[in-house]
Amino acid sequence: MDARLDLFGNPVLAKAFKGFNTAGAVVNGSSLPTTIQELVKLRASQINGCGFCTDMHTKDATAQGETAQRLHLVAAWREATVFTEPERAALELAEEGTRIADAAGGVSDDVWDRARKHFDDEQLGALIATIALINTYNRFNVIVQTPAGSYQPGQFH
Repeated sequence: MDARLDLFGNPVLAKAFKGFNTAGAVVNGSSLPTTIQELVKLRASQINGCGFCTDMHTKDATAQGETAQRLHLVAAWREATVFTEPERAALELAEEGTRIADAAGGVSDDVWDRARKHFDDEQLGALIATIALINTYNRFNVIVQTPAGSYQPGQFH
């Protein structure tokens, strides 16, 4: 399977990615734990059906020490006992922030309040940016059908 378009070779997209990657570096430099960042990226990628990003964030999380058990349970996090309360709040916010069209009211006050309970303003800003950025990357990759499986951990860092 080949991608419909080279996301990195296209001059317009290359410029757009430069800005998105700069925003991603800001999030990476924040106090939001990288474990939570990777769990959120993985969950949104699963929801959006982005094979490339699912592959990437599974491998990056593994390289950072995440366990296979937790990664296998991300899609079923509500029933899993292996996630902390802050991780659960972040995953819930990621799901509602990704499925905006499915909920007429957007992100509910209850979900926001649970996230607010565990994260300060800087971390909430980073969490929101992480959710928005991964949804953006998912859409690029799903639209052009970027194939999954060949990503190497840290390939784009």
